Amino acid sequence: MKMTRRKLREAIFLLLFRIEFNTREEVAEQAELYFEGVEAEEDINYIRKKTEAIYDHLTEIDEKIMEICKGWRLSRLGKVELAILRLAVYEILFDADIPTGVAINEAVELAKIYGGEEAPRFINGVLAKLA
Repeated sequence: MKMTRRKLREAIFLLLFRIEFNTREEVAEQAELYFEGVEAEEDINYIRKKTEAIYDHLTEIDEKIMEICKGWRLSRLGKVELAILRLAVYEILFDADIPTGVAINEAVELAKIYGGEEAPRFINGVLAKLA
């Protein structure tokens, strides 16, 4: 069964979250294990392609996040919030298929599920400055 856009985004977030704890190669290995539970080849290709694209733009994405969060180092951000921001900033800056409003709304929804109490407001504020 094909995954919804929200589930695809959540899968990408979960892989991005691992960046802070593993090397790129280790994340690739973990992704392969994750893909064993994904039925549709189309979904696997989408998740893999988008995750790789985010990795490829990580320096630019992180610079943009630091530019918005003046006075904050990336290490000060929560790992969950950082992964969500990386995904959303990528979608806003580099993914023409995703409207900015959708990227922000989906990021806030991920923050509600995975982040702390203040995460949704923080994510929304940061992304609103970018938009």
